[in-house]
Amino acid sequence: MTPAWIVYAWPPLLWQASRAPQLHLTHLSTRVLSFGDEESPCTGQTLWGDSTAKQSAGVAWDWVEVQEGVVAMADPLGVVTNLKLLDERGEALNQSEVAVQLHQLVHALPWQTEVRRALHPAHC
Repeated sequence: MTPAWIVYAWPPLLWQASRAPQLHLTHLSTRVLSFGDEESPCTGQTLWGDSTAKQSAGVAWDWVEVQEGVVAMADPLGVVTNLKLLDERGEALNQSEVAVQLHQLVHALPWQTEVRRALHPAHC
C-alpha cells in the first residue's frame, strides 16, 4: 500500500487550474488507522493519482468517519499534492485559489465510496 503522503516526494507538476477537471485521478490507496479505542472514530488517509501525463499527479488527504458509514475530510485545507496550479497567464495560484481548486477536484471524486470499502473489512 502506497503511503498517502508520498505525494510530497513526487516531482512537482505544473498544471493549468482551468484544466484540473481533465485530470484522470484514480484511487491508488486508502489507509485505515485504528487506535484500539472504541470511543475514537476511524480515521485514515486516501491517495488519488493520474499517471497519464509524462509525470504523475497526486492528491492525498486525511479523512474521519463522523458516524458509521459517513466519512468526511478531516481537514479540508490539508490536501497535499504535487500539482503546482497555474492561472491563464501561467502564474502560480495563491494558497486560497489552490484550496478552491483542490476542493473541486476532491468533490468530484468517488473517494467516500473507496474509503467506506476500506472501512468495511477493517471496521474500527
